[in-house]
Amino acid sequence: MANTEEVKPDTAAQDAAADVQNEPANAPTTQPSAATVAAESADTSATQPSAATVAAESADTSATQPSAAIVDGTVVDSEALIADLQNRLAQAEAQVAEYKDQWMRAVADYRNFKRRTETERSELIRNAGAALILKLLPVLDDFERAIANVPPEVAETPWWQGTQLIAQKLRTILESEGVKPIEALGQDFNPNLHEAVIYEEAEGQEGKVIAELQRGYLLHDRVIRPSMVKVGRG
Repeated sequence: MANTEEVKPDTAAQDAAADVQNEPANAPTTQPSAATVAAESADTSATQPSAATVAAESADTSATQPSAAIVDGTVVDSEALIADLQNRLAQAEAQVAEYKDQWMRAVADYRNFKRRTETERSELIRNAGAALILKLLPVLDDFERAIANVPPEVAETPWWQGTQLIAQKLRTILESEGVKPIEALGQDFNPNLHEAVIYEEAEGQEGKVIAELQRGYLLHDRVIRPSMVKVGRG
């Protein structure tokens, strides 16, 4: 009879199988420890770029790209937009300077016009009665001649004295209007005031008015009638 050896099962394997069968179905699975989780998180963050790195890369990317702006829904180059605005500003400033110059010229022209108009108006008012005064001067001349040639028997009468008062009243009215006689006799001949009618030899009277033939008059320092005079020579 052959000897039959009994094969005994591995005791360790049987124990492990028994432990598995004895474990409850709802036993919790093994969780990784906190240290393991932190290590794995550190490894993961090490492989990802930091926020500063991302910002730097974004800045580098934006620097390489041309700047742009949106105007009325259209994307335009910012540099071109700034250049266009500067050009418009320069044109506006030049236009403002031109308008200011024109305004200053217009103001100056208006002031000159106003000053000239006021001067002409004043002269017109002052000389408004010149035509009438010129018509009255011959009447005054007649009074002057009559007074210079009155007969002696008439000069003492009250009638003649009243006539002289009339002549004096006429002179006063003319003086109140700015009329005054031109001094001529014995003065140097002045072509602006005197009108030479006759030149006569007169020793030591060269260029002097030696006789007044008709009195001249001024109206507000303007000659309205020059004096007719005789001028000496020699």
